[in-house]
Amino acid sequence: MAQLILTAFGDDRSGLVQTLSATISEHGGNWEQSALSELAGTFAGVVLVSVADQNASALTEALTALAGMLTVTVHEASTVPSPAHETLTFTVLGNDRPGIVRDVTSRIAAHALSIDSFESSTREAPMAGGALFEATVTVQVTDHDDRAALLADLEALAGEIHVDVTLP
Repeated sequence: MAQLILTAFGDDRSGLVQTLSATISEHGGNWEQSALSELAGTFAGVVLVSVADQNASALTEALTALAGMLTVTVHEASTVPSPAHETLTFTVLGNDRPGIVRDVTSRIAAHALSIDSFESSTREAPMAGGALFEATVTVQVTDHDDRAALLADLEALAGEIHVDVTLP
């Protein structure tokens, strides 16, 4: 069984996910996991698909043929198993400004930790005006020391860049 990572993007319109899922199904593929979003009028997604080895080439060709509606790039998934780990999820909320993502991810990287997911958005600040930045971040931690050190570093960062970092 082949595991494929699909990256897909195109001008957002109805039917894109249905077309993608139908193409996968028509080739015996199983949609296992995904992250899909609309960003500034563009559909963007990442999908993990499993498909019988003998169908992988035909599926890849069919996905490539969607060009014009969707641009799909197919990557073989890693066969290296992920080591066991715990996760730490936290949110970041503060006035939007350039560099927040860089600052947060720099602190995570300084601890040699890996990000499982990073979802962010901006929205109008109620009553105060301006824009708020909000992110929910999930990080792999291997032990309690990693967790404690990262939390202390994020707490210090929150004071430096004037954001709230909270655990849900």
